[in-house]
Amino acid sequence: QVQLVESGGGLVQAGGSLRLSCAASGIIFSITAMGWYRQAPGKQRELVAAISSGGNTNYADSVKGRFTISRDNAKKTVYLQMNSLKPEDTAVYYCNAAVPTMYSGTKDYWGQGTQVTVSS
Repeated sequence: QVQLVESGGGLVQAGGSLRLSCAASGIIFSITAMGWYRQAPGKQRELVAAISSGGNTNYADSVKGRFTISRDNAKKTVYLQMNSLKPEDTAVYYCNAAVPTMYSGTKDYWGQGTQVTVSS
């Protein structure tokens, strides 16, 4: 079955850095678009960054220039490098896989989430 296992969250001071990892199994990783979402208390889940199977990336305006998403197809892992962290980046971060289906479209799978807390 599909599994997405996140790691790398934690507590960091404002201005610090963290790198999140998401290891995937049960999917053909190389053809799957991957993304990172986050959900802060009382707020909706929002897209942070995404990377296509071809390596094209897009970012939420709030993280542009600070966060970098990347992927290693050989390791079936997607990363989120987070620099210059701000208290408003505090949230649970979720890995997402948009797995192509047989006929058309994609099916979303989610990891269990990893907590990122940025102290001021």
